[in-house]
Amino acid sequence: MAAAFRRSCGVLRSISHFDWRSQHTKAHQKREPGLGFSFEFTEQQKEFQATARKFAREEIIPVAAEYDKTGEYPFPLIKRAWELGLINAHIPESCGGLGLGTFDACLITEELAYGCTGVQTAIEANSLAQMPVVIAGNDQQQKKYLGRMTEEPMMCAYCVTEPGAGSDVAGIKTRAEKKGDEYIINGQKMWITNGGKANWYFLLARSDPDPKTPANKAFTGFIVEADTPGVQIGKKHQGVSFLLAEMAMKVELARLSYQRAAWEIDSGHRNTYYASIAKAFAGDIANQLATDAVQIFGGYGFNTEYPVEKLMRDAKIYQIYEGTAQIQRLIIAREHVSRYKN
Repeated sequence: MAAAFRRSCGVLRSISHFDWRSQHTKAHQKREPGLGFSFEFTEQQKEFQATARKFAREEIIPVAAEYDKTGEYPFPLIKRAWELGLINAHIPESCGGLGLGTFDACLITEELAYGCTGVQTAIEANSLAQMPVVIAGNDQQQKKYLGRMTEEPMMCAYCVTEPGAGSDVAGIKTRAEKKGDEYIINGQKMWITNGGKANWYFLLARSDPDPKTPANKAFTGFIVEADTPGVQIGKKHQGVSFLLAEMAMKVELARLSYQRAAWEIDSGHRNTYYASIAKAFAGDIANQLATDAVQIFGGYGFNTEYPVEKLMRDAKIYQIYEGTAQIQRLIIAREHVSRYKN
């Protein structure tokens, strides 16, 4: 079975873009005017989909749990995906790639994600870094940085997110200053998929120091070799300590909420309002913190040999028994509104 699988999948590495485009064009020629879009797969697309699905079932799924548990980088799977032509789908023909379109890449990606979304993310992150080079790189840059990806299995990384900027790209602080014919780049990136394994990086930096300059003119994209002097791979990210700080703050606030409710009743006051706040807030916080704890532990967080997965299961009951979180909110709203009725 394995030998047959390799023979059937190996075809993908040898398929020329011309053949794929010929089939793709024939599919278009079958349509009659006025029939609109067609989502009928070409034979080539069906083969890519089938190969990716077989790879996910027979090679990713059997080892996905172990990779999740150990946190080890799945390079053997990435190498195999490269051999099968299931990675670097966007690299153009001129650089040695298949030059597939977005639709074809989506077919492959869906099947890989069926096997394991973590493995799929590591594989697909290559495309994220490659696309700026495909779109805006000159011929020399494309052949140098994209071409090498087709010669041997290697990774690249997309470096945009920073401690204070991610979704808000305009907040990027990394700066690029031109010195003669070179740029000096200073800054910090974080949460970079494949960051520690990449051969090269696409990096976005602010090249115009004027804060009033529009974002579309203030930034420049750079290709940075992983072995460039000054590039340092950080420890796994200060974000963990920040997460712990957030957890500590929430614990203290939850503690204050139940203490206020207890103080009210001990003082002879009706404490329905404060008791419901304490129950709803502390229950929600317990679930948030248990989830964060699992996140910090990574793959170990799902392992029954570690306590955090049990904490996550235990925390859920506090949003259910003795009055659900939703019921507590009804009580809080009722009590709150009644305070301000004339």
